[in-house]
Amino acid sequence: MTSIEITPILEVKNLTKTFGNHTVLKGIDLTVNSGDVIAIIGPSGCGKSTFLRCLNCMEDPSGGTILFRGENLVDMKVDINKHRQHIGMVFQQFNLFNNKTVLENITLAPVHVQKTELNKKKCKNFFIRLKNLFKKEKTPLEEIDVTLAEIKAKAEEKAFELLKKVGLEDKANVYPSTLSGGQKQRIAIIRALAMEPDVMLFDEPTSALDPEMVGEVLKVMTELAKDGMTMVVVTHEMGFAKEVADRIIFMSEGVIKEENTPDEFFSNPKDERLKDFLSKVL
Repeated sequence: MTSIEITPILEVKNLTKTFGNHTVLKGIDLTVNSGDVIAIIGPSGCGKSTFLRCLNCMEDPSGGTILFRGENLVDMKVDINKHRQHIGMVFQQFNLFNNKTVLENITLAPVHVQKTELNKKKCKNFFIRLKNLFKKEKTPLEEIDVTLAEIKAKAEEKAFELLKKVGLEDKANVYPSTLSGGQKQRIAIIRALAMEPDVMLFDEPTSALDPEMVGEVLKVMTELAKDGMTMVVVTHEMGFAKEVADRIIFMSEGVIKEENTPDEFFSNPKDERLKDFLSKVL
C-alpha cells in the first residue's frame, strides 16, 4: 500500500510572545494538517487568544516560526497580507461594520482584493503600452479577463450562497444593528468564508452570546467541520470540543500542557492542571 504524504498547512515551532516583561507564550509547538479540527481550551489568561492572533500575525510573535504552506509568516520579507487572505478569523465580538449592510460586509474584502489585482494589471499595461511606443518588438499586455462589475456580481452571488447555507439570505440588505448576536456571529463566519480560506481560526466565537444563541453558531461550525474545513478553535464549549474536534489542546501558563484525541483527553487526562480544570468545567 502506498502511503499518502500529509503536508501541514500550519507548523508552529517554539513560538514565544512577550509583552514588556511578561511572557505570555513560552515555546508553543503545533502542527495543523488539512482537514484538522483542533480545539484549544484552558483557563482565562493562559495565552489561548494571543496564540490564535499570532497565527495570522495580528500579534507579532517575539520568537519562533509560523510556517503557512511552507512560508514563515514571522519573516519580515513575507507579504503577510497576501497570506492572511487565506487564513479566516472569527472573533468574540463579531467586528461587523455597522454602517454597511450584511451583503456589503460579506463582499467588502473579496471585492477589495480582486479590485486591487485588477488595478495592478491595468497599471502594468499602462507602462507596457508606454514602453512599446519606443520598441520595435512589442511586449504583450497583461491579460484582463474580468471587469469590476463582474467582480462585484460574483462576490454577491457567493455571498448569497453562503447566506443561504446559514439560513440568513433574507438578511442580505439589513444592517447588523437589527440582528441578534447569533445572527451577527453567523454573518461574521460567512464573511470569513467569502475569502475561501484554507484555514479558519475561531477565538471563543460563542462567549459573547446568550445561551439560546450558542447552538445556532456551533451548528454552523459543526457543518464546516463535516465539510472538511481546517479549523483551530479556542473555546469553552466542552461538548463541541468532544464531538467535533480531532484533537484537543490544553493550554496553561503559556504552554501546551496536554494534547490528545477527545476520548483520551476527557476520559484519561494525565496533566494534574488539566484534571483540576476538567473537574471544574464538566
